Amino acid sequence: MRDWSSWINQSPSPLLQWELPLFEEKGLECWIKRDDHLQFTVLGNPFALSGNKCRKLKYNLLEADRRGYQRLLTFGGAYSNHIAAVAAAGHLFDFQTIGMIRGERIEPLNPTLAHAEACGMRLHFVSRAEYRRKKEKAFLDHLKAQFGEAYLIPEGGTNALAMQGTAELASELLGQSEALPDYVLVCAGTGGTAAGLIKGLKGKSQVLAYAVLKGDFLINEIKQLLHPTDFNNWTLIQDAHLGGYAKTNPDLLAFIEAAQKNWGLPLDPIYTGKLCFGFIRQVRADQFPAGSKIVVVHSGGLQGVAGFQARQLK
Repeated sequence: MRDWSSWINQSPSPLLQWELPLFEEKGLECWIKRDDHLQFTVLGNPFALSGNKCRKLKYNLLEADRRGYQRLLTFGGAYSNHIAAVAAAGHLFDFQTIGMIRGERIEPLNPTLAHAEACGMRLHFVSRAEYRRKKEKAFLDHLKAQFGEAYLIPEGGTNALAMQGTAELASELLGQSEALPDYVLVCAGTGGTAAGLIKGLKGKSQVLAYAVLKGDFLINEIKQLLHPTDFNNWTLIQDAHLGGYAKTNPDLLAFIEAAQKNWGLPLDPIYTGKLCFGFIRQVRADQFPAGSKIVVVHSGGLQGVAGFQARQLK
């Protein structure tokens, strides 16, 4: 029998005040919800299973166990935080794991996939055309015939059970705050963390979701995740992606380096770096009223830093 005690009884991640002269100048009070501190070290890696990935997987793993599944199957790109998290969770809680990876296998494997394999995940590389079929019943039936019964977790881990986990972020936050924040900021890839946060806040506070991909499709994705509720206390910020997913520029990279050096704040260039970079730019442009109380959610994502750095060296 699996021991779920550490998984179920996770301590709330800390809420720390973020004090900068810029915030004082603009009359703002700011905190960081350090969900990157929510982590399980697996094979010496403290980042593979951390942050919002813990929250998204929490109830999915419990459901897989309740239904008697011994195998997890999921989808992701070669540098996917989600793939890393599922592999690490499988190793930690004794599930077989299968990762359907978009693209060709390239040796040596990047740090994300190498750690996933070390955790026991079977990596299967599929063409981009095949990968686009990941929601089709015929394709999923084919995978079932190939790999046997498996608990299916969608790309990015976003589903109703994931939202149940990310909604707990809101209840933690409300329990830790002396006063209700005016704004809660979070980055958005598939929209699951943002949607869970919105749902958990139940119309309280304004949620700003910073899209890390181009396009406004996330608006509909978040609306579908929130259905049938109709909370309108959220906005998708669409000018922080710097050209698209995983796109960067020298200013962003310099900002991330300075955040670590000056504030002791580790950020990644795909998610939280863009969130904080976009937020500071908005503060400088006076886009938050003086007197605002703001919480920035650091959702983790630090496992991707090693892979990003490896790509930069090629």
